[in-house]
Parts: sequence; structure tokens; C-alpha cells
Amino acid sequence: MEGRVFACCIADKKGIPKKEVPEINLVENFGVEGDAHAGGERQVSLLAKESVEKSGLEVPPGAFGENILVEGINLSKIQIGDKIIIDEVILEVTHKGKKCHTKCAIFYKTGKCIMPIEGIFARVLKGGKIKKGAKVEIEK
Repeated sequence: MEGRVFACCIADKKGIPKKEVPEINLVENFGVEGDAHAGGERQVSLLAKESVEKSGLEVPPGAFGENILVEGINLSKIQIGDKIIIDEVILEVTHKGKKCHTKCAIFYKTGKCIMPIEGIFARVLKGGKIKKGAKVEIEK
């Protein structure tokens, strides 16, 4: 399975939409430098552009709180433990979806949130910088 990074996104607070940035720096065993979720259990969040399109909502990248919006990859086929390779960065999938305990700013802004169902979360095994257009590969 191979795709591309469609957008890189970051936010300094949890529970709000992230903003698209030209490049993000992923730090080993920490997450996205400068992102509110770095250092936590779900260090990096990924969502498929196709999932956003399927939702029927016209929202900018980062609207669902994703750090990396990918295209051309069916994230539903990815399993916990799979590796996601983006240029020299290596991520390991730790969670598929998540439990939302409260309705966050993302829900109120978009009317629904697809991240709990279609989002993928990973930890950083090998850090580095990534930007839009970077090749994404899945290693089972």
C-alpha cells in the first residue's frame, strides 16, 4: 500500500481543529514537535483524505484533529503494530479509532467527527521532518 501526505497539521491545544503547516517535525518516542498530543499515548494522528471526502463535509485539513492527512491509503486495512513509513520517519500503529468522552470543539464545528471511527494513531519509532507530498508506505 502506497500513498502520499496530503497535509501536515498541528495545534497547541487538545480538542480543537489543527491548522495546516508546511512541515512537521516528528520526535522519536514523543510525537509532533509543538503539538498538544505530543508525549501522550496517541503521539501522532492520521486520517485519510478519502474519509474526509466520504463524510460529505467541506472542511480544511486538520479539521478533525489529524496531524497527517494522507491520500491513496486505505487506513481501515491497517492493523495495530503495522509500520507507517514517511520518507525517513517510521511510525508504529498503536490505536485504531478512539473513544470520545465529550463533544469537543471539532464536533461542534463540523457537526460530527470521523476521527473516533476512521482515525489511526501511532508512536514515533524514528523521527524526522515530513511535508506535503511525501511518500507514505505501509509495512505489515
